[in-house]
Amino acid sequence: MKQIPLTLENFGHLLKTCIAQRDLASGKSLHAIYFKSLVPPSTYFSNHFILFYSKCGLLCSARRAFDLTPHPNVFSFNAILAAYTKESLLHIAHQVFDQIPQPDLVSYNTLVSAYADRGDKEPALGLFKGMREIDFDMDGFTLSAAITAAGKDVGLICQLHGLVVSGGFDSYASVNNSLVSYYSKNGFLKEAQRVFYEMGEVRNEVSWNSMIVAYGQHRHGSKALSLFQEMLRRDLCVDMFTLASVLTAFTSVEDLLGGLQFHAKLIKTGFNQNSHVGSGLIDLYSKCAGGVSACPKIFEEIPSPDLVLWNTMISGYSQYDEFSEAALDCFRQMQRAGHRPDDASFVCVISACSNLSSPSQGKQLHSLAIKSEIPSNRISVSNALIAMYSKCGNLQDARRLFDRMPEHNTVSLNSMIAGYAQHGNGIESLRLFESMFNPNIVPTSITFISVLSACAHSGKVKEGWKYFDMMKEKFGIEPEAEHYSCMIDLLGRAGKLDEAERLIETMPFDPGSVGWAALLGACKMHGNIELAVKAANNLLQLEPSNAVPYVVLANMYASAGKWEKVASVRRLMRDRRMKKKPGCSWIEVNQRTHVFVAEDNSHPMIKEIRKHLEEMLMKMKRAGYVPDVRWALVKEDEAVEGEKEIRLGHHSEKLAVAFGLISTREGEPILVVKNLRICGDCHNAIKFISTISGREITVRDAYRFHCFKEGKCSCGDYW
Repeated sequence: MKQIPLTLENFGHLLKTCIAQRDLASGKSLHAIYFKSLVPPSTYFSNHFILFYSKCGLLCSARRAFDLTPHPNVFSFNAILAAYTKESLLHIAHQVFDQIPQPDLVSYNTLVSAYADRGDKEPALGLFKGMREIDFDMDGFTLSAAITAAGKDVGLICQLHGLVVSGGFDSYASVNNSLVSYYSKNGFLKEAQRVFYEMGEVRNEVSWNSMIVAYGQHRHGSKALSLFQEMLRRDLCVDMFTLASVLTAFTSVEDLLGGLQFHAKLIKTGFNQNSHVGSGLIDLYSKCAGGVSACPKIFEEIPSPDLVLWNTMISGYSQYDEFSEAALDCFRQMQRAGHRPDDASFVCVISACSNLSSPSQGKQLHSLAIKSEIPSNRISVSNALIAMYSKCGNLQDARRLFDRMPEHNTVSLNSMIAGYAQHGNGIESLRLFESMFNPNIVPTSITFISVLSACAHSGKVKEGWKYFDMMKEKFGIEPEAEHYSCMIDLLGRAGKLDEAERLIETMPFDPGSVGWAALLGACKMHGNIELAVKAANNLLQLEPSNAVPYVVLANMYASAGKWEKVASVRRLMRDRRMKKKPGCSWIEVNQRTHVFVAEDNSHPMIKEIRKHLEEMLMKMKRAGYVPDVRWALVKEDEAVEGEKEIRLGHHSEKLAVAFGLISTREGEPILVVKNLRICGDCHNAIKFISTISGREITVRDAYRFHCFKEGKCSCGDYW
């Protein structure tokens, strides 16, 4: 075979080919030839080796190539600068930038864009301001990055928009596309529309996609679809990004039927096998009621799922308690398939762990996240871990992690405030909220849901009204249905049912199912049957298939001894084929979950559990415990002597607690999870059990945490 002579031209061509194809083996061979001085050293070739190693993801080798560059020029610095920003090592990237004798436009754009994409507003805009102060020439990419960095600062975006127009940068499609996106994200749809339609011929496919997404974000699904049809009429190139944007529009309005029809078109064109489009489909089905079961089939149709698709699948599962185990299985499959989890992967799977209240799996994921050395957006993973530890009953570890975080954002504060609220520590929750009042962290709509919930769980009616009014007066946040529901819950728990009813009647919009459910729960707590009937009827109009209103009314009638009414409600449930959600409790011991239902006989250790409960009951009675037989909900004339007390002893939460006591080490804390609200007798009984056993027992029910210790509950008996 004829050998090709190694000329500088051939060497340069081979090196560029290795960069383009990311051919690591051949590139290393060329570097060895270069290193042995078989090719004369030059800054030009050294720069290309920096670029080569960077493209191959070998940052250390790229840095070594940079350090060995004989006379580095601005291209050399830009190449290593880009390598560091690619790995999100922005503090080192900034050090490199500061060493450049004369940074050029590429240097500035690379660093400004990196900061902007990571959400680091201050350093990004600081560099941008520095460019303006020295009259450094900018281009469209500079302005696009600055708009991205501005984020939620609408005033600054408007100023940048003015600079775009006055500087003639409105001829750049990328700048206009950024304006469309960020006006829309901040709720200014009209401004986004105006920018889009004034672009004229400058518009590209990204512009159309951005506007379709904007309509979807604002729940204008029909306008998004009309825009898509206009793209087709204009014979514009429809790619996977366009189709994914249309799917986002269907998702935003929860139009599963329209999504199904669009899915059929995607199958005909073959786009359903595209990973990016597949992510949009899974997102659509998982967020629309009843659609999540179709997600596995969509996933299986995609030949080479990428990390984003896996993350979307895990996220879809994690939104439903009953699919949380599937989310964990999906995460493990993703790892076995060779994908390295990123921050989004961890956030989704940790969320699933929170649903399961599985502290052992949560700690394993925490350990894996630390070992993975996630380079970007670690704060989001820490926020998810705070929520996970809180929901697993471990508020101490949640706070410890919060205190160790190098920086906090609004989500960090929201997670910790919500954790304290769920655990009944309203004082600490509100104290933490007050600490948010600084220029860098601003409360959001979600923050106030947690704050109002904290007030509701601690009976702070006056403070609740104060924070409710503060939303609009101080922060310009319009109260939404969930905020009103929190206030209804707050007033209802405090026994102010007339005020709660009046608030529902004067709300600026329909209270929805959440509002009526909150009022119904309050009526049950205070035994107001008349108002409960009204709340239940309104709730059933909105959710005809919801069995909860029937069950609540039946239980209230039973507590009041109105057994004819109980029979009437139960007959109505049978006629309408309604099924009561069975109450169950579960506990994790030695990384295995044990589930119990009332009157359970299925557990292999049920004899030992009941024996322990009998022994514990004797000790409890000697300590002053009196069973509250009202919670047995059995007719007097139908119950034999002692039956009510026996039934109370077989409630699922008592069985789970007893199993925990005999299956764990002496003094070890116990966490039990219940899918419904804990019953009043069990709440009282577990207070006695915590004293007698010397254990800390936490019960997470459907509404909050009850942390029992030394005969007291964290809720202060206000629940």
